Amino acid sequence: MTGSKTGLSSGLKPRHVTMLSIAGVIGAGLFVGSGHAIAKAGPAAIVAYGIAGLLVVLVMRMLGEMAVAHPDTGSFSTYADRAIGHWAGFSIGWLYWWFWVLVIPIEATAAALILNAWFPDVATWVFALGVTLVLTFTNLFSVKNYGEFEFWFALIKVVAIVIFLAVGGAAVLGLLPGSGVSGAARLLDVGGFMPNGFGAVLAALLTTMFTFLGTEIVTIAAAESADPSRQIVRATKSVIWRICLFYLGSIFVVTALVPWNDPLLAAHGSYQRALELIGVPHAKAIVDVIVLVSVASCLNSALYTASRMLFSLSVRGDAPAALRRTDANGTPRAAVLASTAFGFLTVIANYVMPEQVFSFLLATSGAIALLVYMAIAISQLRMRASLDASGVSTPLRMWLFPWLTWAVILFICGVLLAMLILPGLRTEVIATAILAALVFVAAWLNQRKRTVLTAQPANA
Repeated sequence: MTGSKTGLSSGLKPRHVTMLSIAGVIGAGLFVGSGHAIAKAGPAAIVAYGIAGLLVVLVMRMLGEMAVAHPDTGSFSTYADRAIGHWAGFSIGWLYWWFWVLVIPIEATAAALILNAWFPDVATWVFALGVTLVLTFTNLFSVKNYGEFEFWFALIKVVAIVIFLAVGGAAVLGLLPGSGVSGAARLLDVGGFMPNGFGAVLAALLTTMFTFLGTEIVTIAAAESADPSRQIVRATKSVIWRICLFYLGSIFVVTALVPWNDPLLAAHGSYQRALELIGVPHAKAIVDVIVLVSVASCLNSALYTASRMLFSLSVRGDAPAALRRTDANGTPRAAVLASTAFGFLTVIANYVMPEQVFSFLLATSGAIALLVYMAIAISQLRMRASLDASGVSTPLRMWLFPWLTWAVILFICGVLLAMLILPGLRTEVIATAILAALVFVAAWLNQRKRTVLTAQPANA
């Protein structure tokens, strides 16, 4: 399909979707942010990543079951609309869009800081807007452009992690005698495996689970491939080994080589500090390049994901009708431009708004990931009944249904409660709740308007 006024193209190739599914979730949070989790929980940070990874595996299994049966660029937002109600699809779709447009200034600024360190004569805001503008063009002309850029971004990330695991693993096994570190004694010799208790692991869990948001993008992108169901099955089944290799493998290597109380761990980031202790020359420059690629990848995906969710909302009548139009290549340019325009505004706001105001805006997205996961779980709980009743058999089925689905729902409720109790995360829950309440009101108004419009012909 080349495209029409209402249809997307199928320009993503299997290698695009495959690489997106393998490395799309890997962002700067793994290369840099994981250092904060390790500094907080010690070697037991691997437990926090393991629990967060298990949650994502279960959520992806549920989402995959629905996506295989009904591939749709609106993904979980569309499923929530069908399974829970129009208000749910409207709300979770707009909240998800809001999350990704707020990712744009974060990633653009991160890229700008790295580039400014290399070229200090150029202001960071120039780099931030420049990077955003360049990646806008990759999304504006065809989904194939997005897929090609993301393929190479993801490939670089995968190669970097594999090399890190190989070098770090060799150091752990004592195969790098000149490195200055060997063995895995760091896992136990500095206060034990869980030096700060399980409370610290829980605190690390509450922050690490948000680094996995983005895994679900493959179910959105797969709708623009030639065989979406097959791509979704492959991506969903591979999520286990991806998390085990890239996340748990990386965290194990870092905690085995770097003392959790190393004062430079959080400051330099986990990958850089591990490479420094191993004795790899130019460790900072190497990691800076990898992080730059990662943030560019995340920014690229943020623009793509926000535009496709906005397009889906428009198709369902939950956003302006003009946003559902596509060009001859099947690209929803209006949705891309609208999301990019808001992204540019947030990038500018990051530099001109008072820090407290912009921080509150960022806080509004703090718990959206959990709301997305909750919507996926409840939707799957309800859609499975309709699938079974219709006799539809899919190659993906949620394990131990409905018990694991209910376990995920209860776990998410527990995490939200814990975030509300802990002072450091309370602001994010409250800010997200305020935003969600506003979106719920908008959903109600939208439904009321639709009801009135539907009733008008009958009264005529």
